[in-house]
Amino acid sequence: MLTSNRIAEFSFSPIRKLTPYANEAKSRGIKVYHLNIGQPDIKTPKQVYDYLHNLDPGIIAYGQSEGEPELRKAFAGYYHSIGLEEIDPSDILITTGGSEGILFLFMVLCDPGSEAVITEPFYTNVQSFAQMAQVRLRPVTSRLEDKFKLPSISSFEEAITPKTRMIMLNSPNNPTGHIYTPDELSALLEICKRHDIALVVDEVYREFCYDGQSFTSILSYAEHSQRIFCVDSLSKRFSMCGARIGAIVSKNHEVLNECLKLSQARLCPPVIEEGAAIAAMTAPPEYIAEVKTKYEARRNCIVSELQKIPGVRCCSPRGAFYLIADLPVDDAESFCIFMLRDFSCNGRTVMMAPANGFYINTELGRSQVRLAYVLKEDDLRDAMTCLRKGLEAYSSRH
Repeated sequence: MLTSNRIAEFSFSPIRKLTPYANEAKSRGIKVYHLNIGQPDIKTPKQVYDYLHNLDPGIIAYGQSEGEPELRKAFAGYYHSIGLEEIDPSDILITTGGSEGILFLFMVLCDPGSEAVITEPFYTNVQSFAQMAQVRLRPVTSRLEDKFKLPSISSFEEAITPKTRMIMLNSPNNPTGHIYTPDELSALLEICKRHDIALVVDEVYREFCYDGQSFTSILSYAEHSQRIFCVDSLSKRFSMCGARIGAIVSKNHEVLNECLKLSQARLCPPVIEEGAAIAAMTAPPEYIAEVKTKYEARRNCIVSELQKIPGVRCCSPRGAFYLIADLPVDDAESFCIFMLRDFSCNGRTVMMAPANGFYINTELGRSQVRLAYVLKEDDLRDAMTCLRKGLEAYSSRH
């Protein structure tokens, strides 16, 4: 049976494409440290499990397409608690994860053949969402040598064409950990105003800023509110990756109403998880503070260990819980496969995400990997020992 030419243009996610090798390694009794994916090992708030244990709805019925009113109110209350007091429940559309929010915005803000400017490396699945919407991504490249800081504003101007409909950012950034400054955001908003395009910012990791860095939300720029779209999610904030609860937040109700058409087509977000999300947002502030402290310690640990490995280059990310490391190999994907298929250290190995899939020009990330420092510090140290010895073994073979 024939399959579409459209799907042939898609690629498997570099975050998950090597899973068969990891599964096979586990079947041989190898312990695999999963640094390929941002799956935290920190427990979900107790309030979520209290809610689930007491759940007895009788019927699990359809919910509202835009999200349950109580959840939208809870999101608004959360934004008020972080200083965004102007956000109203009507400014919030609940989505099935932040991923669906990104897809909806591509579909509503862009026509087939339109373009979106994005900083690279970027969250790799954005490429798939753009392809679903038949939108071309035009990259503006940040580089390890510059600590992945925002490229020059002029490079964004150069990337914009008559087909451009939006600029897309992720702050704190997955996979680099960069946090965009108020001046950078202001400059990009002025570009968007000049070209009459949207600015879409994925702020899923906003709580996780390190070294005393503060976070500036795009939602705080009220004077540009009609061209601002924030994508949010509870996946990382409350270790609820599998719940798939996200949101689009904007004062532009015309665009939200158009997104509602897509929301109605998929009927509703998962209603049990919506209740769990409401419960999560009743967790005390100490929960997030403790999670942030743990991730910052893990960041310090993995950077310190990587800097001890000959030939490895990385910079210390300012936020989120990922980093890009450049390895002394010609092909990081081949090395990642080697680590899972051909190598173990005391019965252990490491799964990483080849970073070329986080770039439009895949040659830029050919020797790089993305690492998610979501494991306990002892596990991270053990994983870095495996990485060091794996590099030594790989070098002797090649």
